[in-house]
Amino acid sequence: MNRAAYAAAVPTTTMERRTLLATVGAAATTALAGCNTGLSASEYDVEMTANRYRPQEITVSTGETVTWGNTSSRGHSVTAYESSLPENADYWASGGFDSEEAARDGYPRQGNVQSGETYGYQFDVAGTYEYFCIPHERGGMVGTVVVE
Repeated sequence: MNRAAYAAAVPTTTMERRTLLATVGAAATTALAGCNTGLSASEYDVEMTANRYRPQEITVSTGETVTWGNTSSRGHSVTAYESSLPENADYWASGGFDSEEAARDGYPRQGNVQSGETYGYQFDVAGTYEYFCIPHERGGMVGTVVVE
């Protein structure tokens, strides 16, 4: 490309640069939004996005299984806060750990729900269960299951 063609193609003012960056950013976002992990919404109850569970709170009946589906490109965990378990409820976490400490210590070798994968857990004891994603907990990736 010669100098004249380059000068014509490259934005010269701050506003032109911002317009270019906004356009490129929007195009990248649109392209990523179309990523297909192979999961359809009918395969999960709670979606794991880049840094959130959706919905953040879900209510189910005793004996129901909740299925989480990872639709993002990042690995996630579904890890119960041990201190918030209802009385007589077993500990649960993706990876089959028997304690929160074990889940934290074992991740990501075990318990990492990869893009396109699901994790399910059957809730047999009524109560409120709070949970989190180990690598994204500090970013606010937390959720609640209410079992009636």
